Amino acid sequence: MINSTTVEKFRDLPTPFYYYDLDVLHATCVKVKEESERSGFSIHYAVKANANPRILGIIASYGFGADCVSYNEIARAMECGFSPSTIVFAGVGKTDREIESALKARISCFNCESIAEMEVIDSIAARLKTKAVVALRINPYIEAHTHKYITTAIADSKFGISAWELKDVLDNLSSMSNITLEGIHFHVGSQITRMSVFRSLCSRVNELQEWFTSQNIDLKTINLGGGLGIDYNCPEKMPEFGEYFELVRELVRIRPGQRIHFEPGRSIVAQCGSLITKVLYIKKGSNTTFAVVDAGMTDLIRPALYQAHHEIENLTSGGQTGKYDVVGPICESSDTFAKFIELPETRRGDILAIRSAGAYGEIMASRYNLRDLPGAVFSDEL
Repeated sequence: MINSTTVEKFRDLPTPFYYYDLDVLHATCVKVKEESERSGFSIHYAVKANANPRILGIIASYGFGADCVSYNEIARAMECGFSPSTIVFAGVGKTDREIESALKARISCFNCESIAEMEVIDSIAARLKTKAVVALRINPYIEAHTHKYITTAIADSKFGISAWELKDVLDNLSSMSNITLEGIHFHVGSQITRMSVFRSLCSRVNELQEWFTSQNIDLKTINLGGGLGIDYNCPEKMPEFGEYFELVRELVRIRPGQRIHFEPGRSIVAQCGSLITKVLYIKKGSNTTFAVVDAGMTDLIRPALYQAHHEIENLTSGGQTGKYDVVGPICESSDTFAKFIELPETRRGDILAIRSAGAYGEIMASRYNLRDLPGAVFSDEL
């Protein structure tokens, strides 16, 4: 909650900036830890959601691992307190240099997406005289019912290994002496709000477990990836971690000695962050009133890229409400945060909060138009 005292302190800070409520982050981490440990599940935070060093340090303090999609993310995670033994390296296009660096760092596991990738990992591991632990990322062909840009488990997706390839994968693995197969990995998509999607994934996991057993392969780990969505209409609401983990515990037929892993990102950090911006101008259009703010799509690209909704609050006005288009200063028509939304009477100098922006906000910021990157302010600093 952003209270009046905090708002007054905002007035003295250069906007735009990301404001992180650390009480919310801690409460979320506590909930994830409690609910996952109740079932004996392992958590790897998806660093791509938010790699701010302060945020990463807090998440690492809860004993979680890290899910990384570049070596730079691995290096940042280790710098912020994550143990290499709890880091998994995912991604469809790992470079040779990244693979070599990750092997030297002795990370936990590579989530592999093709035979070609495994051949490269095997050759690099052989040159380094080491072994690489891998999990096979399998495309389960499940519709995530989310935005098409963040759906990753359908036909023709670039992600994952198709089920029809699995026999060939195992045949090839038998000749790769520097690779150890530890488990299987899935990621259906992001911002999933229907538990039925995860029910379908659990059923697919059970089917594939049976197939691997028929091939005389015992899997040590089942990694279900991430994807649990948040409620962008209710910034104060915590995701349904209890229901999510309980569903998996009930439906996945876990084998003796087997460990279930998850890779949450958005669900951990989204609700703790808000983008704070100042109104530059009020501009009358033919059919609308524009509130032109100093934040733009360079600071928060989700509305422009995904047509995503974020709640927007005017923190400094209590006047009569009206309808506004909240837009940024970038020379693109897509630089719009919201259209025809209701706000208290909004004037130049008012401070707005764009809520639920802790995930895929600061981390995706750019310097298009040679704009400065947004700053970061933490609740315990004010």
